[in-house]
Amino acid sequence: QVQLVESGGGLVQAGGSLRLSCAASRRAFNSYGLGWFRQAPGKEREIVAAITWGSGGRYYADSVKGRFTISRDNAKNTAYLQMNSLKPEDTAVYYCAAEVGTELYTRPSQYHYWGQGTQVTVSA
Repeated sequence: QVQLVESGGGLVQAGGSLRLSCAASRRAFNSYGLGWFRQAPGKEREIVAAITWGSGGRYYADSVKGRFTISRDNAKNTAYLQMNSLKPEDTAVYYCAAEVGTELYTRPSQYHYWGQGTQVTVSA
């Protein structure tokens, strides 16, 4: 059992920055992949970014590439999503997720553990 807790969400103006954190309650696996997803009202949950256990593999959705950066600190059991140049279209509930393994997971169905989400609102 892995518990993930997101933090850092809030209200920011377009063009601003925000950093989300995802903290695991405790280490449960030798290795696991992490991902950030987001879901806006009436829309499907979509991939934002993903990172492998060793941080050697990273994936970014086209919509956030060049603006968002995913990272992790395995010693702290924490993942981060640095969001720069935010746009109103980025408004959504952001979720972090974890899955056992060393692969780069980019689909919601590949993740077994999920946080409760944190709201990010970008005003125009």
